[in-house]
Amino acid sequence: MELRNKRWTDEEFFKEREEVLSQWPTGKEVDLQEAVDYLKKIPTEKNFAEKLVRAKKAGVTMAQPRAGVALVDEHITLLRYLQDEGGADFLPSTIDAYTRQNKYEECEIGIKESLKAGRSLLNGFPAVNHGVKGCRKVLESVNLPLQARHGTPDSRLLAEIIHAGGWTSNEGGCISYNVPYAKSVSIERSLKDWQYCDRLVGFYEEQGVHINREPFGPLTGTLVPPSMSNAIGIIETLLAAEQGVKNITVGYGECGNIIQDIAALRSLEELTNEYLKTYGYNDVFVTTVFHQWMGGFPQDESQAFGVIVTATTIAALAGATKVIVKTPHEAVGIPTKEANAAGIKATKMALNMLEGQRMPMSKELETEIAIIKAETKCILDKVFELGNGDLAVGTVKAFANGVLDVPFAPSKYNAGKMLPVRDNLGCVRYLEFGNVPFTEKLKNFNREKLAERAKFEGRDVSFQMVIDDIFAVGKGRLIGRPEAK
Repeated sequence: MELRNKRWTDEEFFKEREEVLSQWPTGKEVDLQEAVDYLKKIPTEKNFAEKLVRAKKAGVTMAQPRAGVALVDEHITLLRYLQDEGGADFLPSTIDAYTRQNKYEECEIGIKESLKAGRSLLNGFPAVNHGVKGCRKVLESVNLPLQARHGTPDSRLLAEIIHAGGWTSNEGGCISYNVPYAKSVSIERSLKDWQYCDRLVGFYEEQGVHINREPFGPLTGTLVPPSMSNAIGIIETLLAAEQGVKNITVGYGECGNIIQDIAALRSLEELTNEYLKTYGYNDVFVTTVFHQWMGGFPQDESQAFGVIVTATTIAALAGATKVIVKTPHEAVGIPTKEANAAGIKATKMALNMLEGQRMPMSKELETEIAIIKAETKCILDKVFELGNGDLAVGTVKAFANGVLDVPFAPSKYNAGKMLPVRDNLGCVRYLEFGNVPFTEKLKNFNREKLAERAKFEGRDVSFQMVIDDIFAVGKGRLIGRPEAK
């Protein structure tokens, strides 16, 4: 099928469905009409899309952790703990690494070995292997909406299973779940596979079932300039809307400077709505999610709580609809359920203290919003130009030309020529532009900001600053200042 940003016909969709559902035996459990009937019976308080709408209209920020283990009953125990003890507003099911690579045979081995060991030997919940029945058992055992969080370039069968299982949100997208996660999956391949996932959600919407989709904002989670992540989030939103998605949550990963982070989230929401209306998608409801710090964490628990609460403060002041919670064990490995709940409780306390408060507009905030919007529009304009108006074609060409360029990504389809670094106040700027198509005025703005840092630190602007910044938070600072000799 030729790549294009055009809604799939029923014939195209159902023809591909036959191949998708044959990938693993549990695919046979999916009956679309039966799934529609099941989803319609789910209470509104357990529907992800509907709860997000209510939160947005009420102006509150809700908290969602990450969590997932190999076995159904143990996964239920974990989620119930995060619901009852942690006080989560939404529940995740983090999917295991084998499923993310469509290695369902290895998942089956992992499930059997986990049963023998009496503990999870997978780093997540293998939803495809547990099938529709397993996913429904999880949903029916909790009181909150469920979302699949994963990192899967080809999420087609996973999407079929989870949605038929009653999970009303799927995170990810053709760029955000490919470029930061996979080395050898082409942009064209993942774009088509995620068109399928979005068309599936569009089909459910046409039957009166509301399902949320959430592009993954943080990307590699390391010094990603806001304009690059925002441009990619808007692209994935427009691609999803074309396939019939009506409820979308655009996300952003904390960079650390309060003004820039608030400007990034607000400009993301504003531009997403602006581009949706420009291209005729007038019935898409947009919400936002702020991801707590995705980079290196301090090992000390008290310091880790400081990082968590700082991020929550930014999310609240920015007016995010949802915040993704980290844990005080982030630097150590997979957290205990107790540590996970502690992260949620700390987040919820900060959210409660800040309820209703928003960062007022200032000259600094206004300037930062204007810069992020201008940079984002430069990128998006070039993507549409490269595709002669077709966003799907333009996206593939934009990666080939380095117009879209994600820092520190493993994908061989990513140019890797753009290089970010912090300025003297901790804002993430562009050190090397690569082929990112900014005006000379925007380039000079970035250069001037980095020159201010260089002067303050008494050193040249260089790659050493990037290295210092990557490790800074783990050492207790935001900006990687040179160490005193």
